[in-house]
Amino acid sequence: MRAIDSATSSIDLQSFLWSFDKVGSIVHDRLVAAAERGVNVRILIDDSFLLGEDRHVLELHRHPNVQYRVYNPYKRRSGSAVSRLVLNLGEFHRLDHRMHNKAMVIDNQVAIIGGRNLADEYFGFDDSYNFRDMELLVGGPIVEEISGSFDEYWNDRWSFPIDAVSHVRASHVEKGSISANASTLGSMFPPESEGERNADWLAVARRAYTGASRLVVDAPPEEEPQAMADRPVQVAEELGRLINQARKEVTIVSAYLIPTPGLVDALRDAVQRGVRVRLLTNSINSNNHLTAYTAYHGHVRELIGLGAEVHEMRVMAQSRSRYILPPVSRKSLGLHAKYMIIDGRRVVVGSANLDPRSLRINTEMILVVESKPLAERLLGLTEPDFDTLNAWRLTIGENGKTLWVGDDVVLDADPARNGFQRLEEWFFAHLPIENEM
Repeated sequence: MRAIDSATSSIDLQSFLWSFDKVGSIVHDRLVAAAERGVNVRILIDDSFLLGEDRHVLELHRHPNVQYRVYNPYKRRSGSAVSRLVLNLGEFHRLDHRMHNKAMVIDNQVAIIGGRNLADEYFGFDDSYNFRDMELLVGGPIVEEISGSFDEYWNDRWSFPIDAVSHVRASHVEKGSISANASTLGSMFPPESEGERNADWLAVARRAYTGASRLVVDAPPEEEPQAMADRPVQVAEELGRLINQARKEVTIVSAYLIPTPGLVDALRDAVQRGVRVRLLTNSINSNNHLTAYTAYHGHVRELIGLGAEVHEMRVMAQSRSRYILPPVSRKSLGLHAKYMIIDGRRVVVGSANLDPRSLRINTEMILVVESKPLAERLLGLTEPDFDTLNAWRLTIGENGKTLWVGDDVVLDADPARNGFQRLEEWFFAHLPIENEM
């Protein structure tokens, strides 16, 4: 909110998902307020989750200072996920490719980059299930590179103005239809005075970490996405190189962890070099995609066998009050963060999970920061997530079975909610879908 409210000339927002719930609505209203004071606002959103939102999006796009583009849009649009899938079945391979990048650039002065989408559950506001996520606020010369990456996607052949793809008539768009939803958070994020904002920015600058940073972004395919002869693998290749360069320790936090053969080789080589490899991902209950957990589960014994330390977030982690607004007693926690800490001096933060979809199907972006103080701070913030109060530690028992070790119990089967969830997992395990996860 402070970054948007501080803008004087431009805001560039790129995201995979933007829901018009409480969080999404207040972001919407602050962007409109910025446009009203003359700021040029450009918004680029992937089309995956714009189901039934064309009216809201067109309302934004109609503002003279707002431009809204959709990446790789569905040609036949619908308010239902099922009907949209059926209507566009003939273009499955093109539509399977998505833009997963997430960044916001303000006045080409500061940027926010990481893995967080724009919806209640990514900021701790959902009533039942929320994510633990991670972003960096950055300044300096790297901001121009992030801005340049936005421009590349904005001008890409697969980014279309919303009014060029929507079948909703502009005359049918209702103005101000989501402001009431935004008002529910208005008291928590009141607009600050210019003096207050300046003081806050100075405080941020004083406690900031310095370091050399490097942006790595997948190139959007030049050919039609269904051909994918030039798959977006630049981020995947860089992640492999970074793991191969590790000499002491690699701490990996990945919401969705489905190791490809290349990733398995890199982790095995690291362990054989004497590198400590720690992995944190979702458990069966904290994962919001059971199919992704099923694909990962098939690799658990392989990961443990090569010498990696494997941990899964507990859905009722004791630490969830760090990430969820009260009351938290009935709220569960999931993991959505994507970052690595290498040798206590290098931090990698971005949108890429360690799964086939992020590594070879979708486009992604990561920021590599060389900064020992930042790495040490992030390690300190991450360490509680590995505690058995907050995560299961996986190991192989004497009988050869996988064990889930918590602070108060040891399980010899994954901590599923019930037998039906295990039945679902068994069913998905028999489908040839891992390479799409």
